[in-house]
Amino acid sequence: MTNDLTRRHLLACGAACAAFAPLPAFALTDARAKALVDQVVSDINRVIASGQPLSQMIRDFERIFSRYADVNIIARSTLGPASRQTSASQMRRFIDAFRGYIARKYGKRFHEFIGGRIEVKNVRKVKSWREVISTVYLKGEPPFEVRFLVSDRSGKDLFFDMVIEGVSLRLSERTEIGAMLDRNGGNIDGLIEDLRRAG
Repeated sequence: MTNDLTRRHLLACGAACAAFAPLPAFALTDARAKALVDQVVSDINRVIASGQPLSQMIRDFERIFSRYADVNIIARSTLGPASRQTSASQMRRFIDAFRGYIARKYGKRFHEFIGGRIEVKNVRKVKSWREVISTVYLKGEPPFEVRFLVSDRSGKDLFFDMVIEGVSLRLSERTEIGAMLDRNGGNIDGLIEDLRRAG
């Protein structure tokens, strides 16, 4: 795996993060979108600097992902057209398995982030959401850009995608999940079991 892929995998998990605050009476603003991403970055940096065992870091990352990311939207998007043929029970189990899969897959790469930092640079409105632009600095590597896409569509301020050096978390994971589903002959239950073991 190249350094670029490793960095993308790490950050897509960081982050590639679902409860935040009730939706106020006014629409999402630049300040609220930036505040969300600032908190995501702060929480991730705190886990990385904690010095705790990797297994605990992964559990902490899963909590971050659950708190700040629109996990339902991300998971359904990665499942693609198959989500329309999935029962409510299967979807709940898929989302739960997907959350753990993301935490394990990217949490294992936290050690590569030690000594690095993310700086939030700018916010811009895109259609009905906000794009929070940040720069990532890792030791010994040139800085690169990460864009958090933030929306309050679910009733909370949450990010629903991350674009790392032009690569979308949702689209890259959709490819991965699609490949898993194909290996299971389109069987959702088989995919769920694979997700629980993967990462």
